[in-house]
Amino acid sequence: MTDDLIKNVRIAGAILRSSAVILGCALAASATMAQQYPTKPVRVVVAFAAGGFADGVARLVGQKLAERLGQPVVIDNRGGAGGNIAAKLAAGAPADGYTLLVSTAAISINASFYKNPGYDISRDFVPVALTGSTPGLFAVHASNPARSLQDLIRTAKEKGLNYATAGVGSSSHLAGDYLFRSLAGLNAIHVPFQGGGPAVAAALAQQVDVLSLSMPPVVPHIKSGRLKGLAVSSLSRVAALPDVPTVTEAGFPGFEERSWVGYFAPAKTPAAIVNKLNGEINQALALAEIIARLDALGLEPQPGSSSAFASYLRAEVARWSRIVRATGITAD
Repeated sequence: MTDDLIKNVRIAGAILRSSAVILGCALAASATMAQQYPTKPVRVVVAFAAGGFADGVARLVGQKLAERLGQPVVIDNRGGAGGNIAAKLAAGAPADGYTLLVSTAAISINASFYKNPGYDISRDFVPVALTGSTPGLFAVHASNPARSLQDLIRTAKEKGLNYATAGVGSSSHLAGDYLFRSLAGLNAIHVPFQGGGPAVAAALAQQVDVLSLSMPPVVPHIKSGRLKGLAVSSLSRVAALPDVPTVTEAGFPGFEERSWVGYFAPAKTPAAIVNKLNGEINQALALAEIIARLDALGLEPQPGSSSAFASYLRAEVARWSRIVRATGITAD
């Protein structure tokens, strides 16, 4: 072996040893950071207004998360643009685990619904944890004479109707448009709100004809008798509202729409912190109290790993892209 070759081998070995040391230090630093995290309040940016589906889950899980982390979890509602305002804000936050995003299936829809939502879901975020999912629900004010979805559609054949949703590009928007316009052939006008809470308030004030929303913000008002459930968009009836038929039972076979709520962190957030948050959220979802409260709202807990959520998210982006193309609806 020549002197030059020996020298090069020694240099290469030194570089490898140095790289190993650097990697080891980085891993150690990441582990230490995760052990110390958090040392200050964690802000959770919710993509929709207070009182809606995402907000309710964020507050319910956030309360337990604060107890487990030993730091306040501050809810910051930033509704608007189908969740894009909140997502863009969170995407630009430091990747240190102190700013998280809570969004719904809307974030997977927006990837194809908007030409430029202001962020890239695969580039700008790391999925932290999926919390739960729920079918959609069609409901009207208690004073509405319609006793079923068929009754509502029959009356609307003559005078049309408007339907309220959690926002432009939300799963409830696409479900409502597909049911009322594509399948039923109605002159249906979409009335978007900045979350489920404001949409429910409009229905209670009889400012809109029908709600197309995820179940959680609507169920309490159906149980109190202020709103009337006409149909759920699951393939079978749900335990929270056993007397409400499915859309399939109403004459539209195979109609299904579900939404979900998930936690996201800015891209490049240390994996150790993402895994810690994932574990704590999953622990919260396993509590009997949380399971009971989610079940009462028609929401099924969906604990799992960050990587499992990432795989699910990719499938959701592809699925909603096909639906957006089929309906022809875009924000542009």
